[in-house]
Amino acid sequence: MYPFFRPLLFRLDPEAAHAMTLRLIRLGAYPPFAAVLRALYAVPEKPVEAFGLHFQNPVGLAAGYDKDGLAWRGLATLGFGHIEVGTVTVRPQPGNPRPRLFRLVEDRGLINRMGFPGRGAGFVAGQVILKKPRGLILGVNLGKNKDTPLEEAARDYLELVRIFAPWADFLAINVSSPNTVGLRRLQGRDMLENLLGAVAAERKSLPKNPPVLVKLAPDLTEEELDDALEVLLRTGMDGVIATNTTLSRPGLRSARREESGGLSGEPLGMRSLAVLQQIVKRLAGRIPVVSAGGIMSASDAKARLEAGAVLVQLYTGLVYAGPGLVSTIIRAV
Repeated sequence: MYPFFRPLLFRLDPEAAHAMTLRLIRLGAYPPFAAVLRALYAVPEKPVEAFGLHFQNPVGLAAGYDKDGLAWRGLATLGFGHIEVGTVTVRPQPGNPRPRLFRLVEDRGLINRMGFPGRGAGFVAGQVILKKPRGLILGVNLGKNKDTPLEEAARDYLELVRIFAPWADFLAINVSSPNTVGLRRLQGRDMLENLLGAVAAERKSLPKNPPVLVKLAPDLTEEELDDALEVLLRTGMDGVIATNTTLSRPGLRSARREESGGLSGEPLGMRSLAVLQQIVKRLAGRIPVVSAGGIMSASDAKARLEAGAVLVQLYTGLVYAGPGLVSTIIRAV
């Protein structure tokens, strides 16, 4: 039915349409809606073992879709093997001024400059402690507040690790969003080593030690990527998520192509795949890699898995293909 509803949704402001779909899918957390959705989007089990966790299938929901953890239990009825909520910041913040989300329909892409809007860690913690659907793996994506100086960024991440380690199956460190000023500087060798070293030490001190993944940008040079991966290995991180959105604008046709922010969707696909291939080659199996960015079809997902990703994550593909994309991919791979 999504091809019928999509034109109606696309008449709405993108952020308003997203908020509306989140409100609707929240109903999937409650019977009888959950039973209906699970029947509609039933998927076969295609188990994956990664980071010491058992995933029922390799398809997940990327961070950014359910920032405040409002709808993750309803979203689970669509067949996802894992869901990553966030990005979460310690304190509530409004994010960047609106408009800040733009559809590039001709290019099957999105540009966003959201800036981590959200209700803060206290609110999200109240959402992720709710009972999980059977078999679902839940991750929490962590970021710093806009007004936290880069030199003090570790303070935010450590507090978030302490808050969410008891409840999350895995944590993801977001140092690659282009929409918080200066954040990507944390991917540099020295700053990244200081941050991840502190995260590793904090995790060891906690009763529960969930796997920690690090989400990287697609815009790093080869030298920067090498440095980042070396730091991840040296500090004992458990995996990589590749990639976040891009600041590049590769051959776009849409009139909104010059909007500032991170580009996702089909135009990101080739770059994200290329970075994945580079990372897999450099890591040589030492830690697993999750592929995100520009996965718009089953063939895209299959290409990422064949390139060495253990899991894939969707976001913009859902906007253009609809929720049935999850089961389509799982059946194809």
